[in-house]
Amino acid sequence: MAVPIKKFKITEVKQPNIGEVKPSSVTAQITFSVSSYKAQMRSEWNALKEHDVLFLLSVCPSFEPLSAEEAEKASVPERLGLQYVRGCEIIEICDEEGTLMNDFSGKIKREEWKPPKGELRTVTVALDTAQYHMDVTDIAERGAQDIYGTFNVLMRRKPKENNFKAILESIRDLMNEYCIVPDWLHNIFLGYGDPSAAQWTKMPDHLKKVDFKDTFLNEDHLKESFPDHQVCFVNPDGSANLNPRPPFRIRLPEKLKGYTHAIPGNEKSTIDSKNGVNMVDSGREKEELIVEAYIPPDPGPYPQDQPNQNSVRFTSTQIGAIMSGIQPGLTMVVGPPGTGKTDTAVQIMNVLYHNCPSQRTLIITHSNQALNDLFEKIMQRDVPARYLLRLGQGEQELATDLDFSRQGRVNAMLVRRLELLSEVERLARSLQLPEDVAYTCETAGYFWLLHVYSRWEQFLATCADNEDKPTLVQDRFPFKEFFSNTPQPIFTGQSFEKDMRAAKGCFRHLKTMFQELEECRAFELLKSTADRANYLMTKQAKIVAMTCTHAALKRKDFLQLGFKYDNLLMEESAQILEIETFIPMLLQRQEDGHARLKRCILIGDHHQLPPVVKNMAFQKYSHMDQSLFTRFVRLGIPYIELNAQGRARPSIAKLYNWRYRDLGDLPYVKEGAIFQNANAGLSYEYQLVDVPDYHGRGETAPSPWFYQNEGEAEYIVSVYIYMRLLGYPANKISILTTYNGQKLLIRDVINRRCVPYDFIGPPCKVATVDKFQGQQNDFILLSLVRSRFVGHLRDVRRLVVAMSRARLGLYVFCRRSLYEQCYELQPTFQLLLQRPDCLALNFGEVSTYTERHVEDIGHPYFVSGVEEMGHIVTDKMNQLHQARLMSYQHAPHYIAYPI
Repeated sequence: MAVPIKKFKITEVKQPNIGEVKPSSVTAQITFSVSSYKAQMRSEWNALKEHDVLFLLSVCPSFEPLSAEEAEKASVPERLGLQYVRGCEIIEICDEEGTLMNDFSGKIKREEWKPPKGELRTVTVALDTAQYHMDVTDIAERGAQDIYGTFNVLMRRKPKENNFKAILESIRDLMNEYCIVPDWLHNIFLGYGDPSAAQWTKMPDHLKKVDFKDTFLNEDHLKESFPDHQVCFVNPDGSANLNPRPPFRIRLPEKLKGYTHAIPGNEKSTIDSKNGVNMVDSGREKEELIVEAYIPPDPGPYPQDQPNQNSVRFTSTQIGAIMSGIQPGLTMVVGPPGTGKTDTAVQIMNVLYHNCPSQRTLIITHSNQALNDLFEKIMQRDVPARYLLRLGQGEQELATDLDFSRQGRVNAMLVRRLELLSEVERLARSLQLPEDVAYTCETAGYFWLLHVYSRWEQFLATCADNEDKPTLVQDRFPFKEFFSNTPQPIFTGQSFEKDMRAAKGCFRHLKTMFQELEECRAFELLKSTADRANYLMTKQAKIVAMTCTHAALKRKDFLQLGFKYDNLLMEESAQILEIETFIPMLLQRQEDGHARLKRCILIGDHHQLPPVVKNMAFQKYSHMDQSLFTRFVRLGIPYIELNAQGRARPSIAKLYNWRYRDLGDLPYVKEGAIFQNANAGLSYEYQLVDVPDYHGRGETAPSPWFYQNEGEAEYIVSVYIYMRLLGYPANKISILTTYNGQKLLIRDVINRRCVPYDFIGPPCKVATVDKFQGQQNDFILLSLVRSRFVGHLRDVRRLVVAMSRARLGLYVFCRRSLYEQCYELQPTFQLLLQRPDCLALNFGEVSTYTERHVEDIGHPYFVSGVEEMGHIVTDKMNQLHQARLMSYQHAPHYIAYPI
């Protein structure tokens, strides 16, 4: 990924700072052309932006080619003629006409943006000042060659791997700053003191009363959630409530005792807890829990006023995690595959927003996929979209109609401002007042005080003296004309209480409307896009989400803008490096010597794959692949382990639930029809398929660590085609493998055998097990590749990830004789090998519909190997082809069928 340099020129060298000898900055301009590249490569060069790192190369190859012996002994720079390499950081990039490209600073307004013109690109870069000083000194003192006149190649790296400079700068800044970790987390972070000191039950300022909103579906659900407590329902006035209905507020006792769902994290405590040591003594009297059932206020008369309601029936353990998460302190949640980690995290956010509306929460995840899943579910809760903000480059992958990036939220606020001002204008018209009160947010605010709120106060005063008149509210309500367009009549005129509640709902609608306008006022006053976006992030948004990489990249910017937050929620925390976990805790400056952070919620699974560390010395000797989450578990810090999975068939879940303490199944996966019925055309819902040598070969390695297995690739693609011919949707099937080489080979086979036929097409994803962590699909075809040595699947954490990606069907293609002897994998492979190792098909089922029960294998036909499966697929495709030909011949001539 390099281009020839057309022109290189150093444009500015600034004077050194006081006490230094190196220049304070060195700026240069590089001109190159993208004319000779295809569209994709050209778009990658056009996507360069501020702060990206580039490399300047001086390449001068020898005119005489090296002999084979010399080339073998020569180093890479010697073979290529590479003489000098210098790094630089982009300040700005312009097209041939000098127009700024990819500007995020607000210099160019969004509506004025145009595609780049011409083929030439000019990049203004900042050079390494210390290196420049050394080079210039060498030229002056030793007569060395002028390096900066020899650069002829400009090189870039992949964007995902090109963020090293900003992250290392953030780490350096942290080392040089006086950073304060919250007092309640200090000792635990360093690894000494009481491991349970940061639990919410030991925090002095925990919430005494918690409004759980829509967490509980009914009275029975609440009682099931607190099996170790005697639940007493009361009304807001303290009287007993015999017919309680949600929502509920829970009053926590002064001295908390009993079962808090948290279990110690070290191994000894794990064994004790299995034997019941950590549980509540069943003989002890149950602790009383006061639950207040209340009637929520009327949200308003329009359908859009009605809040979104939760429909998930949380388990007792999930309720414990939610209870702990909304309280101050450290909450650690271990979530095995499919146990609802994301739903639990979203409900924590929902309840926290309503109980502490003035507090701001930062959400951090490892991957964009997890962040998008989290965001899509938050949108389905009662959290206004204007308080949500998504930072980073993965926002475009959100499968939503709303844009949650900074620019998208700013545009949404401006559009919303116009909508609300038109409503204010309609309100003024209904009150027979001048319509110019809706000119700006400021004039609308005065209108609210002088004309709307004053009328409401007069109305309340009138109603207070005449509560015995049932039609009073209907007659005297001052905004009746404004609400005349509601779907249902607001007032009945039969009950004063009901009509008054409806009137308060209408007023709440007006109050929310003017409150939103007040929040839009800043966007009216600030004119530049950058100022509006920064205000949104630092003041407006209540829930800000980003990946851990983005947090490390932009820490300096967050500190400069004065970014503040009170709570930190981290998903996939067992996959995040310790330093990447630590940086998000310190994205803000301390206030008066105290850390502002009140809650830290870590959600992850240390039984799945750890963070990736490519340097083996750091990984093995420094133990850098251990996440902070895993270290806390090993230190014995109590955590809550979710214990019921709702992703996979119970039989598939047995392949990995042996790795967890007490992982059971939700009633949904035991009783749901989709989990009860078998997979059509396949006798078993999971199966190990033995793949012998294909054309005399098993695993191959064209280059080191690049493992491939042609037999498994062909077999898997044949099974995929068979499933597609039966009618299985392509987006419900994913193909996984344990090596990148096999992934590329499978993609080649799919491009050759599937892509040319539109009725087959490619599967949802072809990926490695490591990359697919955190995702799932209905049917997984898994290739283990190796036939001589087990390889890195010997790591049980990778096995857990591989076995837990499927919901309805899992088919493992491997060399049986190799894997059945691996001691570490025995619990899983003993279950797999209880079934035949030849793929079992049901030819009697010719579509995806079947009434066969999952435990009924029907009349299986056992496929002998790769070649026979290929013949079966070929025959089925020929039959389909013949059927289409027949239908085409008998159809009217003007109808075209694809053949």
